[in-house]
Amino acid sequence: MTNDQPLVSLVIPIFQEAAHLRVFLASVREALDKCHCVYELVLVDDGSADDTWRVITEEANASSSIRALRLSRNFGKEQALCAGLEHARGDAVILIDADGQHPASLLPEMVRMWQASGADIVEAVKRNRGHESFSNKFGALLFYLLLHKLSGFNFKGSSDFKLMNRKAVNAWLKMGERNVFFRGMTVWMGFTTVQIPFEVVPRSTGQSTWSNLKRLKLALTGITAFSSVPLQLVTFAGFFFLIFSVLLGAETLYLKLAGRAVSGFATVILLELLIGSLLMISLGIIGEYLARIYEEVKGRPRYLVTDSITPATDLVPKE
Repeated sequence: MTNDQPLVSLVIPIFQEAAHLRVFLASVREALDKCHCVYELVLVDDGSADDTWRVITEEANASSSIRALRLSRNFGKEQALCAGLEHARGDAVILIDADGQHPASLLPEMVRMWQASGADIVEAVKRNRGHESFSNKFGALLFYLLLHKLSGFNFKGSSDFKLMNRKAVNAWLKMGERNVFFRGMTVWMGFTTVQIPFEVVPRSTGQSTWSNLKRLKLALTGITAFSSVPLQLVTFAGFFFLIFSVLLGAETLYLKLAGRAVSGFATVILLELLIGSLLMISLGIIGEYLARIYEEVKGRPRYLVTDSITPATDLVPKE
């Protein structure tokens, strides 16, 4: 490694990708060889139950550029990204999915743009969401629109496929929260960012492990981590119903005193249902924020490493 050659770390979170991992890593190496830089691959096995770790071990034995971590269980992609970022030592760190939907052919252009522009972050932005169901596309659109309105940050087309320089990585690592929403955290930092559009390609093999429940959980994490507006909406709703109750009470009292009071059983039932529903939703919103606070104050680590692979010819870590 010479002084004019930057070290580029490629962080790859992996879960149940043994079937095509060798082919994917070969395509990554081929792309990085065109970058004219020294590189390392930081592979994070997020508790895979298949042969993923065996494949990683064999690949690491054949290549000195691979460093690997095996998490004790499936902690989730966001935590796997944390593990990779904390162990990456490059002047620049690129995050890429192992399912092949992030094209490795884009890596040389990302490195070139980073070196030419001097930007802190080079973000690959989706032109479209690829071959997804209508419900998934609509759900993603609704989530990003809602998060944009609540937080003020624009996440349209954003992805985890991006390059961050050492300054941006070090700043990101200072954020010790355990409810991690990687895309939101990088946008929140506000560093200089340039974008590259890309087409999402179909998965190499297998099916996505992202269920609707996991997507909903990530959406709730993103919203609660970057906006307190839902809590404020509960307050506004309370004031609205207070004013409505005062007006309705005044009207009821007037009709009573004027001797024109009528039975309003249906009205009472509807109001009970409406207010009861609002109270339950409000408690749910408050409970979601309390759950985030509870998870943070426990202070548990984001992840646990059960095994690791470090090349014998390891490079000196970057400061």
